[in-house]
Amino acid sequence: MARILIIDDDPAMVQVIADLCKEDGHTPIPYASGQKALDFMLGHSPQLILTDLRMGGVNGMDILRAARLTLPGIPVILLTASRQLESALEAMRAGAFDYILKPFNVEDLRLAVRRALAVCVELIGIQSAGSSFPSPAVDRFDRIVGKAPRMQELFSLIDKVASTDSTILIAGESGTGKELVARALHFNSSRQGKPFVAVNCSALPENLLESELFGHKKGAFTGAVQDKIGLFEEAEGGTIFLDEINSMAPLLQTKLLRVLQERILRRVGDNRSIPIHVRVLAATNEPLFEKTRTGAFREDLYYRLAVIPLEVPPLRERSEDIPLLVEHFLQKHSRPSGASMSPLIEPLAAAALNKYFWPGNVRELENAVERACALCEAGMIRVSDLPPHVVRCVPLGSRTHAQSVAARGPHPRAKLAVVAPVPDPDGSAFPVGRSLAEFIADQERLFIEETIRLNEGARDRAAQMLGISTATLYRKMDSGGKRPKLRNR
Repeated sequence: MARILIIDDDPAMVQVIADLCKEDGHTPIPYASGQKALDFMLGHSPQLILTDLRMGGVNGMDILRAARLTLPGIPVILLTASRQLESALEAMRAGAFDYILKPFNVEDLRLAVRRALAVCVELIGIQSAGSSFPSPAVDRFDRIVGKAPRMQELFSLIDKVASTDSTILIAGESGTGKELVARALHFNSSRQGKPFVAVNCSALPENLLESELFGHKKGAFTGAVQDKIGLFEEAEGGTIFLDEINSMAPLLQTKLLRVLQERILRRVGDNRSIPIHVRVLAATNEPLFEKTRTGAFREDLYYRLAVIPLEVPPLRERSEDIPLLVEHFLQKHSRPSGASMSPLIEPLAAAALNKYFWPGNVRELENAVERACALCEAGMIRVSDLPPHVVRCVPLGSRTHAQSVAARGPHPRAKLAVVAPVPDPDGSAFPVGRSLAEFIADQERLFIEETIRLNEGARDRAAQMLGISTATLYRKMDSGGKRPKLRNR
């Protein structure tokens, strides 16, 4: 299925990993020397690289850097001991796909390999011999799936601006795929062989975020026991992606503005200026210009960031892409389980997926499909396999109609069957007579409440499942003056 380059200076470890790859149908390319593996890479193109981090001579970081330059888009997984964890995290920032701790769990390694190969296929269009992974509407645009007019317009804009060095502000609701757009911009630019470094500005407090972005000098603050380069320096020559820029503190906004204006930075506690050559992409899940009017965001920084604005549409505005996305996620989440083909989906379940409002956008849809793949039996996804809040949106009249269609048997595998819901004579699927903003807010609150309940009141886990920061979760819980009720605590 795939050619996997395996590098470790322990021949026994190389043999173990090679045997696992063979069992899964892959072609292992084993090397016990980093230098020999590097020589091989210069003239060949494996589809995945598994390398030990610490080796004599050419080490894992050397392999990673060479892969970024000569094999852009090929994922690199690092094997590392727990004592090397900090180095592994540095490698992740430099572009490694994942790291596995030694001694590793066999299933953890297999899962990481499957995930990396799926990304490889989708990102650069490699089709392994015998591989049946489809990549609908992805091609040159990372894992962005969509054929709706709004998405075609977005693809066209990405195509036009990817080759520029202009700063781009990507706007869109949580879960729409803003980081995928950022990656598509990077990997379709002349910087594709250089690092792509992503940082979530809401995930760290102000003082730690400053050190993370710009680095620090030894002794700059308590705990600064050595010099540390920041993410801007790690992204040198490549791209840095500042996600949730809307949550950045005012003082840090000022420092970022200076970096954008002068293309130089200073590490925390240092008086030396360092020139940088990095393309900056930023993303916001809130209307950023509105925040400039209230003084919550610097207007001059906004205009520096929004040289070219891009907007990723919410899923409700491209509902015709739902069948395509469902099929894509069925393929993605059923293959790791070893199934020979992805499950069928009964008409009632398809109707629910097609009708639901998806306030969590594509991320919520993927979670629902992944859940359904895990719970379904006999290769058929039924409505009982979907999250309860998704099923509730289908009116009773539609359910009756879908059930009558389901009695005729499953639809062909070639197409995802989505039954157009029949209007219920006794009511509508959605409440009418209210503003769209009120409806969206209520749907969001219901979704957050259900997720918190599912996690038995653990808000940090709920935030992780929703793909938002804990701070954002609390803010959304407080919106409208009421919080979701917490059950089963």
